[in-house]
Amino acid sequence: MNNVTEKGKILLVDDDKFLLDMYSMKFSAAGYAVEACVSGKEALDVLRAGFKPDTILLDLTMPELDGFAFLDILSQEKLAPKALRIALTNQSENTEKAKAVESGADRYIVKASMIPSEVVNTVEEELKKKRP
Repeated sequence: MNNVTEKGKILLVDDDKFLLDMYSMKFSAAGYAVEACVSGKEALDVLRAGFKPDTILLDLTMPELDGFAFLDILSQEKLAPKALRIALTNQSENTEKAKAVESGADRYIVKASMIPSEVVNTVEEELKKKRP
């Protein structure tokens, strides 16, 4: 590990291993420390173990524990309360978007509408807004 100050910590949650790896590489290359989880349950274990992400990027459609349930548990257990929560999904219906925001998502990104580098840029913009 080099001594370069990282831009922040990212928790990626997606059951699609290919996308998880791709986003992990993009965020790592952009200077972020990345924790990648293939399920909401795994992500909760990482958070409960003390990982404090600046941003949580999560898929909404996952087996076992979907993104909505994951967001609800984050709120109930007060896990990563300061983290930016971004739903990264293929669900483009407004009802899904409203439900995600209701569940605590700060931002909603449809995977098909942005290339990975744009997702990284969007996260950076959102973090800048959040930090003084």
